[in-house]
Amino acid sequence: MTTVRLTDLRKSYDKLEILHGINLDIKQGEFVVFVGPSGCGKSTLLRTIAGLELSNSGTIEIDGVDVTNVDASLRGVAMVFQSYALYPHMTVADNMGFGLKMAGRDKAEIKRRVDEAARILQLEPLLERFPKQLSGGQRQRVAIGRAIVRNPKVFLFDEPLSNLDAELRVQMRIEIARLHSQMDATMIYVTHDQVEAMTLADKIVVLEGGHVRQFGAPLDLYDDPANQFVAGFIGSPKMNFLKARSEGNTATGLKVTVEGFGDQTLEIPGIKTAVAQGSELTLGIRPEHFLNGADAGEFSTDLPVAFVENLGESTFVYANLAGGTQVTAELRDNRLSNKVKSVTLGIPANKAFLFTPDEERLR
Repeated sequence: MTTVRLTDLRKSYDKLEILHGINLDIKQGEFVVFVGPSGCGKSTLLRTIAGLELSNSGTIEIDGVDVTNVDASLRGVAMVFQSYALYPHMTVADNMGFGLKMAGRDKAEIKRRVDEAARILQLEPLLERFPKQLSGGQRQRVAIGRAIVRNPKVFLFDEPLSNLDAELRVQMRIEIARLHSQMDATMIYVTHDQVEAMTLADKIVVLEGGHVRQFGAPLDLYDDPANQFVAGFIGSPKMNFLKARSEGNTATGLKVTVEGFGDQTLEIPGIKTAVAQGSELTLGIRPEHFLNGADAGEFSTDLPVAFVENLGESTFVYANLAGGTQVTAELRDNRLSNKVKSVTLGIPANKAFLFTPDEERLR
C-alpha cells in the first residue's frame, strides 16, 4: 500500500521559514492536490517530498519507510514538471525510455515499458516523432509517459498544465483523471488553478504561508470551509465578504446586521458560540447563493449596478454596497440588460457564513 505521511515537516532558507510543520496522511491511490496563492510553499513541499529539496526537520514516509534523508532517485517517486524538458534530438520513444536506458535496463524491457505507457497515453502513433512535431498537449503526455515507465510508487506533478492554452488544459485534465482512474496510483499535484483542484482531486490541501489551512474533499472545502481564507480561496468567483455586527445569540443561532442592508437583522442558524452584542464580524456569501428580484426574501436590499456580464448559462452582476464594498452575484436563468441600473439582492440565512476578526469560522 503506497501511502505518504508527512510529520512536522519544516523547510527554511537561511532564516526564512517556508514550511511550518506540515502534517499530512495521503492514502493509497488518492489524488491529492496542493493549492494556494503564490509563495505559499506548495511547490517547495512537493520538491521536498521528491527529494529535490531537503527538509530542515520532520519526516517523510513513503510506503511506511522513512525516506527523509534518502536520495531522490531511490524514493520511488517520479515527477512531471511545468516545462516538458524533452530532448529535442530524441524521438518520443527515446525520450520516454531514456531514464531506463541510463539505469542500465535491457532494450527489451525498455521497449515493453515504453509501449505500455504509449498505449495508456494514446501515444502509439507518435513514438517515432520528435518533440518539435508535437503539440503542447502531446509533449506533456510524453513527459507523463516518461514518469510512467519508471513504475513509481508516487507520481508528483508540479503545475504540469500551466503552459497550455485553455482548451488543451481541459483536455489534459480529462487525460490525467483517466490516467489516475486507470492506474489507481497515488498522485500529488500542485496547481494555482482551483478548477483543476476541484475537478481532479480526491482531497485538496489548502496552503497559506507554509501552513495547511484545510485538508479534505473538494466539496467539503467548498461547502464547509474551516476559515475565511479557505472560504475565499475555494470558489470562482470568490465568496463575498461583508461587514457584519452581532446583535446577540438566540436559542437557535446568532442575529446580525449586515453592511448595506440597513437595520434589518438576519439570524444565522446553528451558531452556538457566544458572541457579545456589538462585536464586529464578517459575513460570507457565495455569488450563486444570492437571491434575486421577487425571490430575494425579507433580508434584501436594492443595490446600484456597476457592471453586468451575460455569459449565456448565467449572469454575473457586480453591485456596490453603500459602504463601497463591491459584491458579485451570479444569477442563473435570469439575463439582465447591460444597462440595468439597480438589482435587488437577498441573503438566505442558511447559505451564509460568519467569521471572527481573526478569520476563524463561527459555528
